[in-house]
Amino acid sequence: MGLNIRGKSFLKLLDFSTEEIRYLLDLSKDFKSLKRTGTVHKYLEGKNIVLLFEKTSTRTRCAFEVAGNDLGLGVTYLEPGTSQMGKKESIADTARVLGRMYDGIEYRGFSQKTVDDLAKYSGVPVWNGLTDEFHPTQMLADLLTIEEHFGYLKGLNFVYSGDARNNVANSLMIACAKMGLNFIACSPSELFPQEELVEKAEEIAKITGSKIRLESDVEKATMGADVIYTDIWVSMGEPDEIWESRIKQLSGYRVDKKMMENASENAIFLHCLPSFHDRNTTIGEEIYQKFGLEEMEVADEVFESERSLVFDQAENRMHTIKAVIYATLK
Repeated sequence: MGLNIRGKSFLKLLDFSTEEIRYLLDLSKDFKSLKRTGTVHKYLEGKNIVLLFEKTSTRTRCAFEVAGNDLGLGVTYLEPGTSQMGKKESIADTARVLGRMYDGIEYRGFSQKTVDDLAKYSGVPVWNGLTDEFHPTQMLADLLTIEEHFGYLKGLNFVYSGDARNNVANSLMIACAKMGLNFIACSPSELFPQEELVEKAEEIAKITGSKIRLESDVEKATMGADVIYTDIWVSMGEPDEIWESRIKQLSGYRVDKKMMENASENAIFLHCLPSFHDRNTTIGEEIYQKFGLEEMEVADEVFESERSLVFDQAENRMHTIKAVIYATLK
């Protein structure tokens, strides 16, 4: 592979070309093969990375830690509240300190500006594990999962059902545009993606041959879909009182058996997790007690069906994150 992104931060997919994303996906496949065959690949032994978390996570933390350990890296995890970043110490100062000690920095939190500033001042590659605007590492796992199933990406019809303004939907729209998938945001019009970002996606789509569409009618949006994707209706950090209004807005956009039957015969279901598909969580039970909902953004029969590839998707976080770390630090 002739591409070289060594030293480049991974902040959002808008910063990467179609060819660079393809390079990372192919590299992910290589690392997945090494992992599956038990082949040691400590290619970055002697280097160290730090994980800065303002928002907790299962998949992002575990994926970065396992990926780092597999590559031979030293990994430091700073959980929410254990860093002085933004409190007693500015983002810029924190970045300059960590950049002297570590070879790479992962950030998962709220503001996109925070991860941008870390990259600006640290002098080392910075990886966005999630912000309020974008979730680029998740996108690589999603694309890899789709390609593993269908054997290709270009021309597939991808539907996101739910709050199409959130970080996952924003990132999916850009990812689809970059890689030639047709993207449909299926949501109430008040929850459509921001116009400025839609325009950027449309400009990219003109080059790759994909189409971007916003649709409030669920039946029209999902007709013949190859991929149906959803996310939780209320993101971390949003106040509890939003639940009631969001449930009223999005109850018609739950991914259920009817929606999947309206899609193509071979359609798959994806979700970045965690998911409220039953009452087996504290929040799931609370929602049931308050609103009488047994399931929210996806019906349990869809989540547990053969069409659901959510756990393949979760595993692929590790392989794709490993590719990002290696490609930017090698």
